[in-house]
Amino acid sequence: MNILDKIIADKHKEVELKKSLIPVSQLESSVLFEKKCTSLAENIRNGSGIIAEHKRRSPSKSVINQGLNVQDVAAGYEMAGVSGISVLTDGKYFGGSLEDLLFARASVNIPILRKEFMIDPYQVIEAKAYGADAILLIAAVLSEKQLNYLADTAKELGMDVLLEVHNQDELQKSLEVKADMIGVNNRNLKTFEVSIDNSKILADKIPDRFVKVSESGISNTAAIADLKGYGYQGFLVGENFMKTDDPGSAAKKFITELKSIV
Repeated sequence: MNILDKIIADKHKEVELKKSLIPVSQLESSVLFEKKCTSLAENIRNGSGIIAEHKRRSPSKSVINQGLNVQDVAAGYEMAGVSGISVLTDGKYFGGSLEDLLFARASVNIPILRKEFMIDPYQVIEAKAYGADAILLIAAVLSEKQLNYLADTAKELGMDVLLEVHNQDELQKSLEVKADMIGVNNRNLKTFEVSIDNSKILADKIPDRFVKVSESGISNTAAIADLKGYGYQGFLVGENFMKTDDPGSAAKKFITELKSIV
């Protein structure tokens, strides 16, 4: 069993447990449930295109940064001029939580993506209740039917959908899904090897109706300038900022440099 299979097996248990404790009706009565979402896709089109991530650790890197609080990181990212913030909410493998999402929401006005292994509509409702504007769906772990169902649920709640693919087969089953953005993950989730060539290979196969997002392995502005030539408008950057003592100022420096070259 690879790491992705383990994560998904654990996620099924976790979601069932949560459902038994917190009914959907309770999530729907959250103050944030009525909040109008801000479109991440639109913000990417009209801004820096950077989606900056809050991530404490990962299965591939163990600890990235455990010493910062999410409010400071999120506020720093907003000041830096990012188009959106990705907040990891998986606890066991990434050290995140729904509280991180809540604290980020309280700290910024820009769009927030709930970065999670989504397998159940319950998690989509949960994302809305905790202040997310967008959700991530991973084609590698969901059938076409599941992708459609989860995306439809998100769209009904006014949220954007970032649909992540790794290869052409996954892209093929995603083309009819009501997603706003297609993200190409440059990290192989089975081996954790990273190559931005993955984004380049799939670029011309993604229809123009989707905002194209390149995810993982983006550590310099030259890589973004290169990927823009392939039609990418969004760029998910996590470890590059989070491994510093001040992710907000690292993001500001990065975006300033990006503006000078593109």
